[in-house]
Amino acid sequence: MSTEATPAEPSTQAPETASRTAEAIEAARAQGRAAFIGYLPAGYPDKETSIAAAIELARNGADVIEIGVPYSDPVMDGPVIQQATTEVLARGFRLPEVFEIVAAVVEATDAAVLVMTYYNLIDRMGAEEFARRLAEAGGAGAITPDLIPDEAGEWIAATEKHGLDRVFLTAPTSSPERVAQIVSASRGFVYGVSVMGVTGARDQVSDAAERVVNAARSAGAERVCVGLGVSTRAHVEEIGRYADGVIVGTALVAALRDGGPSAVAALTAELTGAETGR
Repeated sequence: MSTEATPAEPSTQAPETASRTAEAIEAARAQGRAAFIGYLPAGYPDKETSIAAAIELARNGADVIEIGVPYSDPVMDGPVIQQATTEVLARGFRLPEVFEIVAAVVEATDAAVLVMTYYNLIDRMGAEEFARRLAEAGGAGAITPDLIPDEAGEWIAATEKHGLDRVFLTAPTSSPERVAQIVSASRGFVYGVSVMGVTGARDQVSDAAERVVNAARSAGAERVCVGLGVSTRAHVEEIGRYADGVIVGTALVAALRDGGPSAVAALTAELTGAETGR
């Protein structure tokens, strides 16, 4: 990751593009509920199946879809997601495949489609090139779990130029000054990490989650979505009482592993309440 870049002023050439992620979250809010954000790895277990599974997310109530970019050193991912992405990399996955998957999902759904990627992959391709290709594929933006605003100057400039959302993470340990930086730099929503550690399904939602949301809102965040450890309808309902969106990953990846796209459809419907009309 480059550490030389400094936060950039928004480009004067930035298009007047509304945040599709924000629009999706606000549409859910207008219905009196938190948005549902579902994560699946790109290319798992193969390209076509990953596309089919993401489409099932949207058909069964997901407002926003995260397409995770496989990476060789996924420091934030738990064992289920690590195993999935390891398999994808072993079959020869290449970064341009992500843009093809995003384009296919965007074409087939009304959901906002984000990619989640470690910044080294963006930096390797070049922030401008990555942003351009993501925008051309119809992507709404990117979540960068290991990037902090201080080092995001090139990425901020590229996303401004191409009208993309950029989602930074805030955690229970983030200082008020850091939270303010994250809120200011984010576009679309702020990702609230509910627990410290790697991703993975848990029995209970951390009591720190609500504090993370409140801290971000106090710093001016309009939309805060919570992830890490969410795996049941009860979790979704609990978080939905105070957050603007609920992010589910590991449980959906496990469903895809064990039962394919149909299992993703069933679990998504259960988690979103779509099977009961919400």
